[in-house]
Amino acid sequence: MNNIYIIGVGLIGGSLALDIKSNYNKARVFGIDANNDHIQQAIALNIIEDEASYDDLHNADLVVLAIPVDKAVLELPKILDVISDQTLVIDVGSTKLPVCKAIEDHKRRRNFLATHPIAGTEFSGPKAAIRDLFQKKTNIICEVEKTTFKLQEKALQLFSDLGMRIRYMNPEAHDKHIAYVSHLSHISSFMLGKTVIEKEKNERDIFDMAGSGFESTVRLAKSSPEMWTPIFKQNRENVIETLEEYIANLKQFKTLMEADDFDEIYNEMKNTNHIKEILKGIA
Repeated sequence: MNNIYIIGVGLIGGSLALDIKSNYNKARVFGIDANNDHIQQAIALNIIEDEASYDDLHNADLVVLAIPVDKAVLELPKILDVISDQTLVIDVGSTKLPVCKAIEDHKRRRNFLATHPIAGTEFSGPKAAIRDLFQKKTNIICEVEKTTFKLQEKALQLFSDLGMRIRYMNPEAHDKHIAYVSHLSHISSFMLGKTVIEKEKNERDIFDMAGSGFESTVRLAKSSPEMWTPIFKQNRENVIETLEEYIANLKQFKTLMEADDFDEIYNEMKNTNHIKEILKGIA
């Protein structure tokens, strides 16, 4: 793959650009972004060679769509309209059903592969891009059978070269499961941050007393609302279901506290310790 076009040169798009350039000596990476500052930063950081536009996409071997999910469903059909028949297009969004639905009847549906690399940080923009972000990370692929086999092979080779592990899943299952392990985590972090900020008006007290536990738990509250609000909107039904279960568990914990039933609180925490073994198995 020689001509790579990254649409959205932020954390994920920029990190993909860096890793592609590291693994493919002949790769020339171009950027498309609504934020001109991002383009200039990406050029200065040597993430991309130059700015491009949709008019250039007929030259692309690979197009990576790495923009907020509400914009992705609008832009993907336009991208498929202008690419060549040999171009592979992937998206990296955190919701998969809406984007798959958006192009299910497009004449170039076979050129598109729906992916979700489970990787990232709480930071955003080109300056957040880092090398080797995807090493040993899981990449979820949805509706692989709807992508032409030759482009499937091209994508799988790329993901292998970047060190990713592959899982196949239908978009409905992906969106349901990711609501638990990603979307709920972000909501919990945002709301913990909100609770503490509202209670502790003196910010110095927060930072003086905050230990590693608080810092790690609230880390995701530094994530971009511009990215996460559309994710919650697109995955609304699944997110609400996870919130109902989470809130029920919080209420149960509160009930045990009110009843001074610390034996049961101990049992609840002890049983949940099993998560250490689960996470060890996927590390």
